[in-house]
Formats: sequence, structure tokens, C-alpha cells
Amino acid sequence: MSKVCELTGKRPMSGHYVSHSNRKTKRKFVPNLKKKKFYIPELDEWVELKISVAALRTINKKGIYAYLKELSKKGEIKLN
Repeated sequence: MSKVCELTGKRPMSGHYVSHSNRKTKRKFVPNLKKKKFYIPELDEWVELKISVAALRTINKKGIYAYLKELSKKGEIKLN
């Protein structure tokens, strides 16, 4: 299961744990992803997406169809 948001494209980043003595050890920052089903009344269909919680908050604010239209205008996704 890949850890990539289907709408925003967020993916894991690498970085370091930094100790008190300033030693650095590799670590991974993974996005906060959730699987969520959405009903889109304009298209009359259900879609299941694996999205980041940041994208979920934007969907709650703007609505799923408006957010998908905005992403399709930018060319990030293709909307039917």
C-alpha cells in the first residue's frame, strides 16, 4: 500500500532524528492518510479515495465537487 495522497500528491519525506548531543539518525515523515468514501451528487456516484487529512479539511470547507473541479483546472487530476 503506497503512502501517497490521491488528491494532493503528498508522499513520505526523509529527514533526521536529532538527539540532544546533535547526532543525526535517518527517519521518515509519512503523511497522515485516511481511506474515505465520498458521494458526489453532481456525478451521482460514490468514490473511495486515500487522502491526507489536510485534503479532507479542504473538502469539508469547499465541498468534494468544487475541490475536484479546482484540481482539474490546475491539471493535477482528470475529471469526467
